[in-house]
Amino acid sequence: MIHALLLSASKADNTGYLEHAIPLISDFLALNNTTTPLSVIFVPYAGVTITFDEYTQRVKDALSALPLSISGIHEHDDQAGAIKNADVVLVGGGNTFALLDRMYHNDLISVIKDAVASGVKYIGWSAGSNVAGLSIKTTNDMPIVAPPSFDALGLLPVQINPHYTDFVPPGHHGETRQMRLEEFMVLEPNMPVIGIQEGTALHIANNNIDLVGPKSGYLFKGGKKHELAANTRLNEWINR
Repeated sequence: MIHALLLSASKADNTGYLEHAIPLISDFLALNNTTTPLSVIFVPYAGVTITFDEYTQRVKDALSALPLSISGIHEHDDQAGAIKNADVVLVGGGNTFALLDRMYHNDLISVIKDAVASGVKYIGWSAGSNVAGLSIKTTNDMPIVAPPSFDALGLLPVQINPHYTDFVPPGHHGETRQMRLEEFMVLEPNMPVIGIQEGTALHIANNNIDLVGPKSGYLFKGGKKHELAANTRLNEWINR
């Protein structure tokens, strides 16, 4: 049974790094009922302008108030074993192409999929949420590297677009987010794409997918865009 929390971003509005995520993570992991720290493996492979050590420490500092024992996947000689023995896999944001490429080259795709299917909980944000979907074809990032495949973890049967926004700067003449997703729908009209705004997340548990947070989300499918009310179950929308 898959349990995952997919955050749109590491920040919401003017809050600090992962500050808005702390109550979501605490509820997701039922930390109020935890007597010993959970073992967490952090995957910093989306980081490009920050070292893996720096990224791991930043996450440790941000989540220091929670009973979590966090270590970076790069610190382990046996990365597959570290994933299998963890309580939680935490995948950070950055460049989605770099993240997926490094996951492939470290043979982590099937390892993480199998571990999550066996009960390890998955938390991601931004790029870390992107790779939880079927592929990274709806990422916002530049393809600075070419991963062996665009196929991702497939923890849920949809595409994900984090940081979704309808905002268009005055005088801007480039493609909007909606226009890019409309292009995707032309080529894959039957594939649902969920756009999640900053401050919101997808919660996957017991075969249900719920939108959580204070803002609405959006479903793109079959050439149409549908607004999803905040804090609503998405199964019916996805299966239409």
